[in-house]
Amino acid sequence: MQFRPFEKGIEVNGVTVFSVVDGLGVFKSLARKYLLEVGIGIEKDGEYIIDPDQWYSHESWLKAFEHIANDIGDSVLREIGMKIPENAQFPPWVNDIVSAMKSIDVAYHMNHRKDGKVMFDVNTGKMYEGIGHYGYERADNDHKIVSECRNPYPCAFDEGIIKSMAKKFEAKSNVVHDSTKPCRKNGAESCTYIVTW
Repeated sequence: MQFRPFEKGIEVNGVTVFSVVDGLGVFKSLARKYLLEVGIGIEKDGEYIIDPDQWYSHESWLKAFEHIANDIGDSVLREIGMKIPENAQFPPWVNDIVSAMKSIDVAYHMNHRKDGKVMFDVNTGKMYEGIGHYGYERADNDHKIVSECRNPYPCAFDEGIIKSMAKKFEAKSNVVHDSTKPCRKNGAESCTYIVTW
């Protein structure tokens, strides 16, 4: 179900949080409003500041998403998701659409931490549980990937991330929400997206 953390004590890095500001574009004052309401960032001398080296409450960040969804809607959540690849940290081995789709789950864990520990160790390749996953399954067709996203983020946000990563490497790619599968907007635990190119 979207907007509800799987575990307490999870944090997200400031670079990733900035995607909310970036995704709201010219409406940066709205981003400031939503994030300050949940205790993310500070105002100093009339300027809103998110420290890229700071870690922020995952639960609070999800609350900001919920407020945005209720007040503005899915199109903005999708835009915020589209900004994630520009703002979040991704592994260096991404060089095509296949590696891009595989990397989303790794990047997701690289930008979150649990009990002060980043949830993906780049030295050992160990991934820590607690925030769910961005699935990757190569379909029979060479140009089709299925991604089941089982995490607490909003459906439209995930669609934006996947779409942005796909377009970055395959301009003619297409991403659709699989309407035959469950959806977090309807209380399910996951959403499924089909990537073709």
